[in-house]
This record gives sequence, C-alpha cells and structure tokens, in this order.
Amino acid sequence: MKKRTRRHAATSPAIAPSVAAAASPPAAMEAFSFGDPMPVLEGRDILSDIECYRNGDWYEPPVNMDGLAKSLNSSVHHASAIWCKVNILASTFIPSKELTRADFTRLALDFLLFGNCYAEKRTSITRNLLNMKPSLAKYTRVGVDPGRFFFVNGWRAAHEFEPESVWHLQAPDVNQEVYGIPQYVSALQSAWLNESATLFRRRYYLNGSHAGFILYMTDTASNVNDVDKLREAMRNSKGPGNFRNLFVYAPGGKKDGLQILPVSEIAAKDEFFSIKNCTRDDVLAAHRVPPQLLGTMPNNTGGFGDVTKAAGVFGTNEIEPLQAQFLSLNDWAGQTVVSFNPYQLPTSESK
Repeated sequence: MKKRTRRHAATSPAIAPSVAAAASPPAAMEAFSFGDPMPVLEGRDILSDIECYRNGDWYEPPVNMDGLAKSLNSSVHHASAIWCKVNILASTFIPSKELTRADFTRLALDFLLFGNCYAEKRTSITRNLLNMKPSLAKYTRVGVDPGRFFFVNGWRAAHEFEPESVWHLQAPDVNQEVYGIPQYVSALQSAWLNESATLFRRRYYLNGSHAGFILYMTDTASNVNDVDKLREAMRNSKGPGNFRNLFVYAPGGKKDGLQILPVSEIAAKDEFFSIKNCTRDDVLAAHRVPPQLLGTMPNNTGGFGDVTKAAGVFGTNEIEPLQAQFLSLNDWAGQTVVSFNPYQLPTSESK
C-alpha cells in the first residue's frame, strides 16, 4: 500500500507557477466618466430666484454687500478699474457748498462698487438745504414704505433717516427694482480665480514642503560617502541665503550620471500665467476699461495702440454716462448740487 501510494503521488503532475498565472482570468479594462455636463443656466440663475426679502421695516439686498466689499481687493485689475473711474469722476467734478469733492468721491466709489449710493439731505430750521452727506451703501437699507431708509450696522440698533431725506442712485437690475446690482457681477468668478491662483502660488513657495526637483544619480563612480556629502551640502543650502549654487566633482563619472528632474514646476508656471492672463481679460472686459489706462503691459510687440484715442473713447462711452446719472441728484434736490467739467485730455498746447 505504501509503494502504491508513493507511486500515485509521484505520477500526479505538479502545476507550474507560469501555468497557474496563465489560468487566472485577465484583468478587465476599467472605464469611467467625469460626470454629466452641467447646464450653465443652473449656476447663473441664482440671482433670478433670490428676491429682496423683507427684514422687518426694510428690505435686504439681493447680493451680499460684505462680499462685494471684500472682493474689491481680490484682483489687481478689479480694484484698479474701479478706482480709475472714481478718480476720473472726481477730477471732473465741480465742488459746491452742498457737496464737497471728498463726499462725491465716496458716492462714486459706493456706486461703482455696490451698484448703489445714498446721500442724506441735511436742512436748516427753515428747511433750506445745507449739504448732502453720503451714507455708506454697505450698511444702508431701503425701507418697505416708500421714502424710508435705514442704516443697519450689524448688531447695533438700526438708525432710521428722516422720511424723504435720502437720495438713492442705483444701477438697474432686471430681477428687482429695490436695489441696484453692479455691472461687474459676471466677472466676480474670474476675479476670485485670479486671487486663488495668487494665493496658491504664494503658499507653494512659502510652505517649503513641495518637491522642487528630483536629484537622479546613476553614476557607478560615486560611492556612499560621496552621496552623503552631496546630501549634506543640499541640506545646508536651505534657510536664509538659499538658492545657492552647488559644485559637484566626480572624476571618471558619466555625462548623465547626475541629473536634475523638475517636478511639475514648468507646468505649474505655465498654468499660473495662463490663469492670470485669462482672468485679467475677463475683469477688464466687464469694467470696459482700456488696459493701457491701468498700466497693464502688453503681451505682444504691437502693444495696445494709441492711449490718447483709447482714453477719448473711454471718456465718451463710460465717463459721460456716469456723469449723467449723478446729475439726477439736481432734480431730486431741486437745485444744482452736482456739475462736471468735460473729460478732456491735456494737449501739447496746454502743457
């Protein structure tokens, strides 16, 4: 029985590893998608669904005023375009005893940033107009009853102005008529993307934990001591006075025995400049300000063209309509409070 059992065990064929591997089912191909296409209208239709809801005696704005204030400094070109219009309007404004140049600059800034500006009429005992003082658009609210306005500053008690004492200028909105909406809202996403790209780039350099490059050594002439010395030299190059040059001497080494392989640095640099340029164009298109008026450097050799002609077209298409909107304060006050000089560029004769 023992011999028969051994003979049976010896005749049983052993399964080779290669045969077992071949018998296993092959790995199946996997395919996946990144999701269905998202309709553009679902993202842009938010404002049309938001109404100015009633908060007691006043209406709340359809957009977050605090968010608009913070977004002013989110992008260089966004803030520069707004201040460019404000400075031109302030330079052409003719001060009066009812409205100073400083107060008008505040009104122009609020209107261009928030799409709303408010001016309180202050009168004497005889009900004569003394002056017009701006009320911060970030905290001013339109009352439910016509002619009522409130100053609401967070947790503090709301202040109600005298009835029919506040002049309100608003940029028209297609969804409601209580508050104005700034015309650059469509470019806010680009301004925020511009800020995010800059912050990511700063963190990329400040954190110091990113992989700048890979030092790839394949030279057989280098021993362990040489590798340790090179590692120590690279460690000492960090900290204050970094970006130092390293000298490596390897007698008998090969040409490609020591290589430096960058990790996503070139691709990240190209992507950063692409985002900055695209978002800049979107913001400037929303504000309709010529780039040469903001000190923007051209990317091509031809430049942006004649700055004088661009400024003249900008004054006709943008500055004059803004001046006309502020002139409505005269009709509301019943007297001349706001007046402007024509926007003219200095000529060689005037210099």
